[in-house]
Amino acid sequence: MERELVSASPQATLLLGEDLGRVLKGGEVILLSGDLGAGKTLFTKGIARGLGLGVATPVVSPTFTLVNIYKARLDIVHVDLYRLESDEIGELGLEDFMDDSHVMVIEWAEVAHSYFRGRIIEITLTYLNEDVRAISLRTDLPLKDLWVNAPGGEGRQGQHEPGTHEE
Repeated sequence: MERELVSASPQATLLLGEDLGRVLKGGEVILLSGDLGAGKTLFTKGIARGLGLGVATPVVSPTFTLVNIYKARLDIVHVDLYRLESDEIGELGLEDFMDDSHVMVIEWAEVAHSYFRGRIIEITLTYLNEDVRAISLRTDLPLKDLWVNAPGGEGRQGQHEPGTHEE
């Protein structure tokens, strides 16, 4: 399945991530790609909310820690590969989290795309302007109803809250 949307605001990007988080069942590996500032961490924050992580728990990019784990309905393993070479990925021990009790969210997934296996969801965020992002989803998983009521992000873009896609 492939789906393309345009998110008109950071809030819309957050809510699209939240929609995805609500339908996850465990074992999914979400591969996020996009330029610096495209909204990968903000989208991850939405996924975490959709999985039941409280808003009081900060979801931050693991740029320097490499891996953050959040306890929610399913444990969220948030990984940032920006500073790694593809041959260093195996040293993180990520295969221990590729099971049904975890959801993995990988930022900068293009570094090691072939390393990940299982229930893959590929998301690409493309910067269009300060607020607007193109978001594409590709997966073989049965997510056909995901974002059906939000074509192009409509219905989600009415409220623009201050902030950036870099959160």
